Amino acid sequence: MQRLCGDYAVSAATLLPPHPPYPDGLAEVWIASLSEGAERGEAAAFAVTLARDGTLIGGTRLRIETDHARGELGFWIAKYCWGRGGYATEAVRAVIEYGFSALGLHRIHAMHFSRNPPASGRVMAKCGMVHEGRFRGHILKWGIYEDVDVWGILSAQVDLTGTHTSPVLSGGVPV
Repeated sequence: MQRLCGDYAVSAATLLPPHPPYPDGLAEVWIASLSEGAERGEAAAFAVTLARDGTLIGGTRLRIETDHARGELGFWIAKYCWGRGGYATEAVRAVIEYGFSALGLHRIHAMHFSRNPPASGRVMAKCGMVHEGRFRGHILKWGIYEDVDVWGILSAQVDLTGTHTSPVLSGGVPV
């Protein structure tokens, strides 16, 4: 995970880590925080793995706000998998369905840096999310205030036909 997230391109395109290279021990701290959040009902996180051999290629998480029945979706995919196989789309779609069907969320939203390649927005659009706008200067990343594009989807927009069992999600085990 440290090697994948420490890639400059991945790090530059995501809210975390705060700076490359990915510091020693940060992966463990992040995983522990996800486990603690899951225990408190504040997060759901999954490893994104290749179905054929279980190789880690990314991660997804929902930061849950139970008072409002909503979740903020985040995801990352290893650079060598960008544009190949629809891994991000499959993972994001599965997490959205999980959030609505298993967690009973009403709304899921996500953000990406406005300067990111258009692939981030395409993933969200393919998963039924609607572009809701842009927050200017919303995130401080590497000393620069960055604009983010905001996407959202409501549970009423999704046809839930049952529990999703995607091969890319590793059964609720944190990344």
